[in-house]
Amino acid sequence: MLLSLVLHTYSMRYLLPGMVLLGTAPTYVLAWGVWRLLSAFLPARFYQAVDDRLYCIYQNMVLFFFENYTGVQIFLYGDLPKNKENVIYLANHQSTVDWIIADMLASRQDALGHVRYVLKDGLKWLPLYGCYFSQHGGIYVKRSAKFNEREMRNKLQSYVDAGTPMYLVIFPEGTRYNPEQTKILSTSQAFAAEQEFLCKECPKVHIHVDRIDKKDVPEQQECMRRWLHERFEIKDKMLIEFYDSPDPERRNKFPGESVNSKLSIKKTLPSVLILSGLTAGMLMTETGRKLYVNTWMYGTLLGCLWVTVKA
Repeated sequence: MLLSLVLHTYSMRYLLPGMVLLGTAPTYVLAWGVWRLLSAFLPARFYQAVDDRLYCIYQNMVLFFFENYTGVQIFLYGDLPKNKENVIYLANHQSTVDWIIADMLASRQDALGHVRYVLKDGLKWLPLYGCYFSQHGGIYVKRSAKFNEREMRNKLQSYVDAGTPMYLVIFPEGTRYNPEQTKILSTSQAFAAEQEFLCKECPKVHIHVDRIDKKDVPEQQECMRRWLHERFEIKDKMLIEFYDSPDPERRNKFPGESVNSKLSIKKTLPSVLILSGLTAGMLMTETGRKLYVNTWMYGTLLGCLWVTVKA
C-alpha cells in the first residue's frame, strides 16, 4: 500500500510544473498589462526595459522546473558565449521544448529577458500568451508560399531602429510533426520503442554551440540558402555521430571538452516564489478570484481579437 502511494506520488510530480506555469499566467499578464498602460506615454525604451525584466522573471520560473526541479544535467560544448550580445540563434528542432534550450543558453549569458522568437502563425491563438509574445517582440510567420518576407523584414528593421536588444530564436527546420503522415508516425514510434527511446526521462542534455560572426554569413539570398543547408548538414553529421558512433567512447557526446553547467537555484527560485505568491494572494479574496477568472476569459478573447485585427 505504501509502495503504491509512493509510486503514484512520483508519477504525479510532473503535474506541479504545469499547474504553476499555467496557474500564474493571469498574474503575469495582469502585471504586464498594468505596466503597458503606465508606460504608454513614456519612451519605448522604458517599456522595453521593464518588459524584458518581467519576461526574465517568468522564464526563470520556467527554468527552475526544467533544470532545478528535474535535476537535469546540462553539458555545453563548443564556442560558449561569455558576454551579453545580440544573437541570432539557429537550432535544430527535435522536440516540443527546444525553445527551453535557447532559454538555458540565454540565461547563462544574462540575456534571458532579450529572447524573442520567430513563431509559427498558429501559436498566436495561445490563451493570453499568443498576444503577449508579439508585444514582447516575437514574430509570427506563415510557411511556404504564405510567408510574408516584407512584413518580417519591416518588423526586424523596426526593432533594429529602436535599439531593441535581441536574442532572436529561429528554428529553420519548422514543423516536426504532421498528424496526417500516419505511416511515418507509426514507423517512427515502432523504431523508438525498439531502441528503448521512450524512457520519459532525460537526465542529461548535451548542447553544442558554434558561434559565427555576422561578417561570415553571406547576405545574398541564394548564397545564404546554400550556407544554411551546409550548416545543417554539419549538424546532422554531428547528431549521427552522437547517437550512432561505432566507437562507444565517442557516443552520447559531442566533439571537444564539455562543461557541466549548473544553473544556481538562487537565480530561479525567487521567480517561483514571487509569481506563485502573487497568484496565491489573488486567489485568497473573492475580488481577486473574480479578477483571476476574468483575466483568463476576457484576456484570451481580447488577445484573439487583437491578433485577428493585426492579421
